[in-house]
Amino acid sequence: MIRYALKCSRGHAFDSWFASAEAFDSLRRAKQVSCPFCNDTDVSKSLMAPGVQSSRSKAAPPAADGAADNAPAPAPGAPAPVPAPSGPPPALREKLAAMRAEVEANSEYVGLQFASEARAMHEGDMPHRPIYGEAKAEDAKKLLQDGVPVAPLPFVPTRKVN
Repeated sequence: MIRYALKCSRGHAFDSWFASAEAFDSLRRAKQVSCPFCNDTDVSKSLMAPGVQSSRSKAAPPAADGAADNAPAPAPGAPAPVPAPSGPPPALREKLAAMRAEVEANSEYVGLQFASEARAMHEGDMPHRPIYGEAKAEDAKKLLQDGVPVAPLPFVPTRKVN
């Protein structure tokens, strides 16, 4: 999985997870990636700092003599450090939780059979019903290319959460 910092043409910034860079590109071309604030599908990647945490404690106590730790001072005129993203704001987390509850309550989890079940329903080989599950990136791409209406969910199914 890969997380991208994204922004829409209207300037809204948001993050989303994708199976791979290719999955993001494919879904973006198919207009399946949209802004959670305004539903704009003109979405692009924005600058994102990697979320790397050092082995040093974030909250190291100051030195007893008042001297700073051994970290070098930023160069004059250098840009301020970019804080690591803290995840979606609370209001968005609540909306995502409500969306998850709605999907899980009103859809059938079909796991790794998602691509074959979605294709069979699209082709009329089985009755339509709301489903969700998992698909390999290449299977999802084939579904989109064949006109099967699928979209990624902005959360991991509860069955996959530890």
